[in-house]
Amino acid sequence: MTDSLSYFWQHLPEKMNPIAFSFGNWEINWYALMYLAAFLVIYLLVKHRIKDEKLDISLEAVKEFLPWGIAGLLIGARLADVFIYDWGYFKNHPLEIFLPFDPYSNWKYIGIYGMSYFGGLTGLVLSFHIFCKFKKINLLKFSDLFAPAVPAAYTFGRLGNFVNGELYGRITNTFWGMYFPLDLTHQLRHPSQLYEAFFEGIVLFLILWSIRKKSFPIGYLTAFYLIGYGIARFFIEFLREPDESLGFIIDSLTLGQILCALMALGGLFILSRKRSGLKEQIPFNN
Repeated sequence: MTDSLSYFWQHLPEKMNPIAFSFGNWEINWYALMYLAAFLVIYLLVKHRIKDEKLDISLEAVKEFLPWGIAGLLIGARLADVFIYDWGYFKNHPLEIFLPFDPYSNWKYIGIYGMSYFGGLTGLVLSFHIFCKFKKINLLKFSDLFAPAVPAAYTFGRLGNFVNGELYGRITNTFWGMYFPLDLTHQLRHPSQLYEAFFEGIVLFLILWSIRKKSFPIGYLTAFYLIGYGIARFFIEFLREPDESLGFIIDSLTLGQILCALMALGGLFILSRKRSGLKEQIPFNN
């Protein structure tokens, strides 16, 4: 890599503006737009699956579920982030947890910052469970519909983190390392957000999307996602800067790695329960 290209790459995060555009007191950041793109991608891919694979799943059920899923994901992600990293919100500014306006600056629009992946996953799982129970839909069959599309949507979230310059990696001497403006030590860091976008997003999406038409037992695609994400994130955590408030939990393992291991074990549990009856079919009720 030439010196000029290397310099451009390493200092790219410092040149990016997290704000996409603004008008008046409103500032729309790229991170929020990435979330909107992610939700749109999920819907389009799921819609394509229903039509292309002629699945006995109602698109109307998907449309009904999306508000549930989005609400569960956002609420879970935000609450977990505040609970883990900034408990003071609950005590001092509870309304600001979800309030996208700053009451101390003429109600300036600031968006909502701080989202936990595992909190979002927990909220999403609860949304699936409640919705499917309410609609009398088989839970794993419904989640299998979404599983291959989730990594593609997840990619946008990590790109949003990259644009924000947050969740960067550990110190490195590699030529592809980068300088992030939020790093007060101003040292070369692994762009771990891009690693996650690629392996937990693009690669996992390509794998799941390529096998989505296979005759697996119900629940297998969901299990494959849990295992695939858990394994990819577990190893990338070795290159990601540990959260200051949590650090290492067990020897050299972070909380994220422990949760990833539990996530993968959850996928293995589903596989073990579903290993018999490869042609199992459960009618979709709606």
